[in-house]
Amino acid sequence: MMSKDWENKAIAVRWLEGFWGNPWNPKIVDELAAPDILLQFLLHRPRRGREQVKKFMVGIRKAFHDLEFHSASDLVAEGDYVVGRCEGGGTHTGPAFIDFFVGFFPANSGRKMQLRGRTVLRITNGTISEEMTRLTWATTLPCCLGNYELGGSQSRLLSKAGTR
Repeated sequence: MMSKDWENKAIAVRWLEGFWGNPWNPKIVDELAAPDILLQFLLHRPRRGREQVKKFMVGIRKAFHDLEFHSASDLVAEGDYVVGRCEGGGTHTGPAFIDFFVGFFPANSGRKMQLRGRTVLRITNGTISEEMTRLTWATTLPCCLGNYELGGSQSRLLSKAGTR
């Protein structure tokens, strides 16, 4: 008989491979996500519920056809939580991607993004009830945005970073 920690790690591995791997498996959301799952990813607004989570992933996959994240270390589980380091990225070859709180990628920019960070999954009764993923840019954000006007405080920040 597996311990709860081991069971939760197994669920987390299936989720990370199916949801963030390439190719992604849209069915994984219905299989492993709680009906009211909360997804909090990087600079995007939080998504609640299976349909919103699927819609998020379809949008990001249209923009980044080769998107892939994978575990960069062993997962650690305790109680309802599984934590791990992740890394990955993709190339922007799709429609304009404007779901960031700051900046955007114009259509077919060809920009590559590489990110590293950690993800925390809360697993309740065998389903993913919450995912919080926080990543940092392995390639700097101003580099990824290119020479696009953002306006307001973001322009001043980019200017200070040496990008105009």
